[in-house]
Amino acid sequence: MAYGPGITWGDVGKRLPVRAAAALAGAILCLGLSAGGATAQEAPPRHTVPVDSMVFETPPPPFRDPDIFPCSQCHNADMPPNLQRRQLVDMHDDIVLKHDEEHRWCLDCHDAQNRDRLHLANGTLIPFEQSYKLCGQCHGDKYRDWRAGVHGRRTGEWNGKKQYLLCVHCHYSHEPKFKGLKPLAPPIPPGRKP
Repeated sequence: MAYGPGITWGDVGKRLPVRAAAALAGAILCLGLSAGGATAQEAPPRHTVPVDSMVFETPPPPFRDPDIFPCSQCHNADMPPNLQRRQLVDMHDDIVLKHDEEHRWCLDCHDAQNRDRLHLANGTLIPFEQSYKLCGQCHGDKYRDWRAGVHGRRTGEWNGKKQYLLCVHCHYSHEPKFKGLKPLAPPIPPGRKP
């Protein structure tokens, strides 16, 4: 079986540098191919966990006005959803969207039918405690780093149970960019007078 322009499995070690041969062999195995011509469908099953099924322990989201949740207190059968993109004037008029506001609106994240849930781009409903999945759809690199513990904050055991802060514990969801910070004077070493 040929694995490239004039390259066969037997030629891999002879014609390519060692690193390139290893990379090609790895790519061939990832595709589920072998020297016998097996296809990806015949490859042994791998244990993978889809990212969307991963659930992390998080504290409740920091709602600015805790009395306003659950949203269904107001957004119920008596208040049919208005799907029209518009400036909010009757309620939530204090919210100014500065989060890709050119392309986004409230119902891109909040579910119109079940206001106590958010929804992913594919329509899957998620609780506010799993809002990291929603953020991760656009901010994949930050989501990857957050899961690894190098972005954001998590507490718990090194090799055990952990609790992660949600994105919204540090970034306000409607205006996530941090405000500029005024630099402070450097610390004064002990024993020195200012």
